[in-house]
Amino acid sequence: MATWFWARTWRFNSLLFGEHLCLLRGGGDLGTGAALRLHRAGFPVAVCELESPLAVRRTVALSTAVTDGETTIDGLMARRVDQPTEVLATAATGVIPVLVSPELPDIPRSVVIDARLAKHALDTTISDASLVVALGPGFVAGSDCHAVVETLRGPHLGRVIWQGSAAADTGIPGEIGGQSSERVLRAPTHGTVVWDVGIGDTVEADAVLGQVSGVEVVTNLDGAVRGLIADGSTVIAGMKIGDVDPRGTRTDGGADMWEISDKALSVGGGVLEAVLTWLDRSS
Repeated sequence: MATWFWARTWRFNSLLFGEHLCLLRGGGDLGTGAALRLHRAGFPVAVCELESPLAVRRTVALSTAVTDGETTIDGLMARRVDQPTEVLATAATGVIPVLVSPELPDIPRSVVIDARLAKHALDTTISDASLVVALGPGFVAGSDCHAVVETLRGPHLGRVIWQGSAAADTGIPGEIGGQSSERVLRAPTHGTVVWDVGIGDTVEADAVLGQVSGVEVVTNLDGAVRGLIADGSTVIAGMKIGDVDPRGTRTDGGADMWEISDKALSVGGGVLEAVLTWLDRSS
């Protein structure tokens, strides 16, 4: 029912914004929150991703379409496409095309959103589209892009910045269930990840969840597995590869591992605000 409702709503709204393709660079959980907000407002959306996506919260990441072919998140359907020529036609149907393209493809677009969360400016420039929006630190609005959306949890989360930068990266993960750095799983060495658990599984402190090139990945907390980088991914030492939620699953009074987070929706709301503000100023 929810999928049908949003599909019908999108067809109506797309009459208003159908000519303004919004191209996301990165289909992780925050990028997916932006895609959801834009899509439900009636904008056609497309995603560019890596051949081997690095998303940890894969159950709520459109990047999962790269490996699975298709994915549906909160009624939002995404499908992998193999050629840039397929992007516009797919987006026009209300399905989110996900294209493997580390570089910006030559596709007509109104908006580019850098949602890669690299914490530093990469190759996105202010000339990439009529409106260029970046998520989080590393970009300067008015120089690298037109607008920055704050991604740091707190009173400024989701705010749109038209001049200047987002808060600097603290290097400390946001607190969930009273835990911060302790909930994050990091690669103990360089190599290939092999998991013994799946997203949503309940685990206990000191449990071995998998290995990186034979070196064990151990959790510090009791809780539920909130996210894991894709099995078989090549990682480097210290890289974030998983996340354990001390609150457990929704049935335990904790989180739903298959719903877009409050943070992603807040950041997505900021992206939608930036796009609508730009359209209003343009008109």
